Amino acid sequence: MREFIDRMRECDGVIDIDDPVDVVYEPCRYAHKTDKLLFFHRIAGARGVMNVTATRDALSVALDIPRDEMVQSLARMEYRGSVVREGTIPMQPADLSRIPVMKHYPLDAGKYITAGIVFSRFGETENASIHRLQVLDSQRVAARLVEGRHTSTLYRAAREQGERLPVAVVIGVNPAVTFACCTRVPKGKELPYAAELLGGEIRVWQCSNGVRVPGAEIVLEGYIGEETIEEGPFVDITGTYDLVRVQPVIEFTGMHLAKDFIYHGILPAGNEHRILMGAPYEPSIYRAVAGVTEVKNVVLTTGGCGYFHAVIQVRKQTQGDAKNAIMAAFAAHTSLKHVVVVDDDIDPTCLEDVEFAIATRVRGDRDIVVITGARGSSLDPSQAEDGTNVKVGVDATMPLGCEAEFRRASWE
Repeated sequence: MREFIDRMRECDGVIDIDDPVDVVYEPCRYAHKTDKLLFFHRIAGARGVMNVTATRDALSVALDIPRDEMVQSLARMEYRGSVVREGTIPMQPADLSRIPVMKHYPLDAGKYITAGIVFSRFGETENASIHRLQVLDSQRVAARLVEGRHTSTLYRAAREQGERLPVAVVIGVNPAVTFACCTRVPKGKELPYAAELLGGEIRVWQCSNGVRVPGAEIVLEGYIGEETIEEGPFVDITGTYDLVRVQPVIEFTGMHLAKDFIYHGILPAGNEHRILMGAPYEPSIYRAVAGVTEVKNVVLTTGGCGYFHAVIQVRKQTQGDAKNAIMAAFAAHTSLKHVVVVDDDIDPTCLEDVEFAIATRVRGDRDIVVITGARGSSLDPSQAEDGTNVKVGVDATMPLGCEAEFRRASWE
């Protein structure tokens, strides 16, 4: 984390805030007004950062991959990095009051840890993913575990055997590690993927409960047991309040804080949230579409909450490739709601260019695919009561053989 902050300073990507700020709303208002990395030097007696990777340029720095090559490079990753154990982590009693956890919006149920990566282990299976964590007291949080995801699966397996699930929550890691843990990878491959992103190797330390974690500013170890509690309301990726649900409780048994630690908070529905939700899916969609046609780029748009809308740039080989690309994208990322496929003369990162393609190359009776009764995202407020939704694909490509009719005027 600290090395990354230094690299962002070199490219004028950091705003330092030396005045004291309160953990309730104030840092979030700052983060809402800029996408630069914010470094709070006096937040509830500690230090903290927000907007760590709130732009694709920042993510490019974090991954050390040129921005225009990120999707293609990430699509070639094989999750084969080396995980090297260094030793154990010394712990002290857990006390969440020492950490500047924020309350983000007025109707939130309370203060939430938003950048905490939950590392878990059961049997020989490891997992790591970000979960929102509602602070209940100095040693307990309510964890939103999405049903069917790996943490939830491990938790259910532990409970079926009458055991608690050992976990460790880390806050303030190298953002390449955060990216890896936000990516759907084969079971147990988050740490090898992080190692690959870091150049081939990652060092980890073992907590007293057996969970392995990378170097971090803050490490909280504990267990998820049988206790549950209502969690929420909380603002999620759409900028609307998610439902209140009964969720498991994590009880922390120990804590490790780096000297002069730096807390990391993610603004819910901010651009860092959207980048981390969407960008990790782009390589998966790229690989899926590559199976049906020549794909050039994939972008999950900010206006689509970084999660629900994809623009896919292709070079068609046969008529119908664009519709096959639409179906492949929906299969690769089941939370996608709307997909637009464009030709390689359209910049998928420029929504004005994309809108031009829709305006000039789409006939509604021929080029729009509507799929009803499909599973969507639980975060979408427009979903039906049974959890289904409607997906729409738009073929905004030129018919093969008719390119001359769509040629754009140019002086080049």
